[in-house]
Amino acid sequence: MAMNSIDTLFRDLRSQNRKAFIPFVTAGDPDLETTAALVAELARRGAGPIEIGFPYSDPIADGSVIQASYTRALNRGLHIEDIFNCIRKLACATPLVGMVSYSLVHHRGAEKFVTDVRTAGFSGAIVPDLPVEEADDLMRLAAAHDFKLIHLVTPTTPRERAVRIARASTGFLYVVSVTGITGERAQIPKELIEQLRWLRTQTDLPLCVGFGISKPEHVRMLCDHVDGIIVGSALVRRLEQAKPLSTLVREIGEQVQTLAEALNG
Repeated sequence: MAMNSIDTLFRDLRSQNRKAFIPFVTAGDPDLETTAALVAELARRGAGPIEIGFPYSDPIADGSVIQASYTRALNRGLHIEDIFNCIRKLACATPLVGMVSYSLVHHRGAEKFVTDVRTAGFSGAIVPDLPVEEADDLMRLAAAHDFKLIHLVTPTTPRERAVRIARASTGFLYVVSVTGITGERAQIPKELIEQLRWLRTQTDLPLCVGFGISKPEHVRMLCDHVDGIIVGSALVRRLEQAKPLSTLVREIGEQVQTLAEALNG
């Protein structure tokens, strides 16, 4: 059986001594045509995996920027089926990862959700409100479909539980850089480096850091300690600007390229 595209990407990057730049895009903000154009642009700029947020009315750990983008998408009447159709038509060669509330999975039925999201073209998902202690059923379904279920470790996760999360995660381990919600920060905490060094002794999974990363200097500070960097709010914020969408797509692509170059020197 062919290797999952997330595993293939990280294997190839490691062989080239390169890191993954993982941008976050909200599906349907401001519309699905723009989402499709953004995903294609970011893939062309060498980003990947690309994380796609499934808008939900009660965000779990999202700051004001991503909450606002979810609200804009939902106010236009976006449905999960629309996201699947958009991604299916896009046929993107770059691995795509859904960021999705477990409520959406449960509402659809876990087996149907995994089948549908995999068929649409996603290679994995992050389900931030599903505790590892309750994830066994979804993990089994995901494994049966060669679909990666990516778990999160936060700065306040006790070490014993962090080991359990790392063992349960597939694809990569999402390391949350700060306590709190997503959003741009001035500084990346020094304790994060220590946590990454410790996690490296506990798992062979790629370690990817997200929450609060927005500047090239953040990326340079972390690049020796991670396999990937996740950036969301700093990109999503740009969609609020009163500019032609084609201009915004190009500018976000340029921003991603700048950050990716900082990551890979």
